[in-house]
Amino acid sequence: MPERRVLDPGVDEFREAGHRLIDWIADHFENIDRVPVMARIEPGEISAALRREPSEEGRPYAELMREFEGTILPGVTQWNHPGFFAWFAVTGSQAGILGELLSAAMNVNGMLWKSCPAATELEATVLDWLAQALGLPTEWFGIINDTASINTFLALAAAREAAGLDVRGSGMTGRDLPPLRIYCSEQAHSSVEKGALALGFGAEGVVKIGTDDADAIRIDELERAVSRDRERGARPCAIVATVGTTATAAVDSVRAAAAIARRERVWLHVDAAYAGTAMICPELRPLWDGIEAADSVVVNPHKWLFTPIDCSVLYTARPDVLKETFSLVPEYLRTSDGATVNYMDYGLQLGRRFRSLKLWMVMEHYGLERMRAVIRSHIEWGGRLASLLSARDDVELLAPQRFSVVVFRRVVRRGDSIDEEASERATAGLVERINASGGAFLATTRLRGRFGIRVAIGNGMTEWRHVERIVLALEEDD
Repeated sequence: MPERRVLDPGVDEFREAGHRLIDWIADHFENIDRVPVMARIEPGEISAALRREPSEEGRPYAELMREFEGTILPGVTQWNHPGFFAWFAVTGSQAGILGELLSAAMNVNGMLWKSCPAATELEATVLDWLAQALGLPTEWFGIINDTASINTFLALAAAREAAGLDVRGSGMTGRDLPPLRIYCSEQAHSSVEKGALALGFGAEGVVKIGTDDADAIRIDELERAVSRDRERGARPCAIVATVGTTATAAVDSVRAAAAIARRERVWLHVDAAYAGTAMICPELRPLWDGIEAADSVVVNPHKWLFTPIDCSVLYTARPDVLKETFSLVPEYLRTSDGATVNYMDYGLQLGRRFRSLKLWMVMEHYGLERMRAVIRSHIEWGGRLASLLSARDDVELLAPQRFSVVVFRRVVRRGDSIDEEASERATAGLVERINASGGAFLATTRLRGRFGIRVAIGNGMTEWRHVERIVLALEEDD
């Protein structure tokens, strides 16, 4: 008889390693401001230091942790660092980490209610809480997926189905279809175009509308584009409005876009991946006035609601269309559970992680008021930073401060004019020096041809002293 083996013969080794790992994470958070935000390695450096072949006999946890600290950790960009201001932070939290740990320990697949009733019912309940907190219609259907890119893809797929073209049944090829069109601003996230490519709209099917002085979509231009396309025989399918654009956190008029969508009978999707979570602060909700008229909305708790990546929420007022787009139930997945929700029916994925557990942990541990206070502080510090920068003769704000985003550049003046080439070099030099310092990490952007530095405050551990490092870096050059 062969020797019987189990993968983990006991829990003692796990218990000891787990206690040490939690202590390590706690120490890491306690001292995170002492480590550089950006990884300071060269391409290929980590892969060159790792073993060439997998282990045959296995290695103890302690040895793996030493290799993690010595080889892997130096290549980690510290997204949890209080000085991380690049892109939009996927900020985590202590409660979120504990929720993630529980989710991994349960290791369930929430594809069906039957496959894990708790995963399904907790997700429905937590998303109802979140809808209440955001001021969204509580009758809307919500689902958690990994990222806003996937949720935008799902919304655009539903929009295509709602257009009445029977793409589900007859497909996109081998028949005569009109050109299909999606409309968004030129500041919209690239996920809109990526979703359109994957869904067969093609790059030409994405009509990018110009923006006004506030970087918001031009409603008059949007109206003309839809009318022009109809006259040419194209079929408008969806309008995508953005609340909190990536470059400048600009806000499209949801109400105006909704009026066009309703008149033209097209789907309105609102990308509020970054700024949507800030709507737990009631005073900010006028910024997405008209949101109740949208067909779908995406918000990312992993961006500004202190939930570890990945956790993106899609809400829709038309779950029947979303289900019609994706539901496919083979015999081996049929159940007799009555009127239960099976989340596999509302997207591509069959396997679904227990993401609601970490969102539940975050919302219940911190509470809405504590999270509101942090978000309000981030917005206040963005305003303070913008005020200090705009007071300098050698700095120009490239956009108004919105939410917690500030975009600026260093300027070099020659008499009464600005030397554009010298200003770009000075701006590039400044961001390189700040990022190389290890105390902050900033991203760059280009607006109307001008190269700028973009600051997005969103980490739960950030304090004003971390933001102030940007101002101090400028003062060091004085």
